[in-house]
Amino acid sequence: MNKEFSNAPLGDEGMEEKLWSYIDGATSGEERSTIERLLKENQEWKEKYSELLDLHRLVQSASLEEPSMRFTKNVMEEIAKYHIAPATKVYINKKIITGIGLFFILTIVGTIIYSFGQLNWTASDNSLPFNTPKVDFNKIFNNTYMNIFMMVNVVLGLMLLDRWLTAKKKKFQKEA
Repeated sequence: MNKEFSNAPLGDEGMEEKLWSYIDGATSGEERSTIERLLKENQEWKEKYSELLDLHRLVQSASLEEPSMRFTKNVMEEIAKYHIAPATKVYINKKIITGIGLFFILTIVGTIIYSFGQLNWTASDNSLPFNTPKVDFNKIFNNTYMNIFMMVNVVLGLMLLDRWLTAKKKKFQKEA
């Protein structure tokens, strides 16, 4: 008996694999004779073989329907009837995006001006109008609402920067 068959499990999967190889003609002479002997002696192999052979014949006899020669053209004509949505660049107003960006920039500049307005300008003896170690930032950034406002502005500013860099990257890739 062939070593491959004697060591192989005779479960459904191993049996099916060997029978498919036999049906397809992909077995060697020794394997072929072993399978033929099993088909004569073993009822389970015989039943599985007839089942797989019927399936093989069914697949061979079934003719697949092929689309007509004009199929692609018909599909393209049907698609052409519908209005296709324009690209994103067409319906996003760049003036609105610029306005939002300017709003955030003005908000940050306003916050900086407000911070400088809260400084004690007379407490300094240096040539500069204020002494940084003596500046009390707690008056400026102590408020919870101010902290939340600054965090939201930083996140939105980073999102704006990300969109701008992504657009620049896409433009660069199109040019390349």
